[in-house]
Amino acid sequence: MSLIRGGTLSRSAGLPAAIEKQVKMLNLKAVKRITVTFDPLNESAVETRNFLINISKPKVLLTNPNCALKTEVVCDRRPDTVEFQLLPEIAEAIELKKIHFNAKNLTTLELLQLTNKYVTVHAPKEDPLNVVKTKSEKKAGKRK
Repeated sequence: MSLIRGGTLSRSAGLPAAIEKQVKMLNLKAVKRITVTFDPLNESAVETRNFLINISKPKVLLTNPNCALKTEVVCDRRPDTVEFQLLPEIAEAIELKKIHFNAKNLTTLELLQLTNKYVTVHAPKEDPLNVVKTKSEKKAGKRK
């Protein structure tokens, strides 16, 4: 009798690959303004700063060039926060003006996952501009 092998066939690529995967999925089309507040003397500020670095990458910011990214560095022992102010038409549709994360005990990966879960899903869907048709599809369109 043989045992059934369990588990995966390969190892995961690790934390950097997981963060990069989440960054590639980010879409800020539903966001008007992002405000990141952190206290640099706080231990959890490292994760919030890493999130800020990832969200300010050019490819992410190009998803919405009109999105304002504001960083507030405070030194009054406030917990780290990330706040997304949504566009008025999207805020009206989902009846929510702001999405607020308390980032005190969250890692960079968790912040990115939450952003994808609660912000990216509200981004308007794009229609493809150029639809490539094959010869047979063009002929079928002419017959109709």
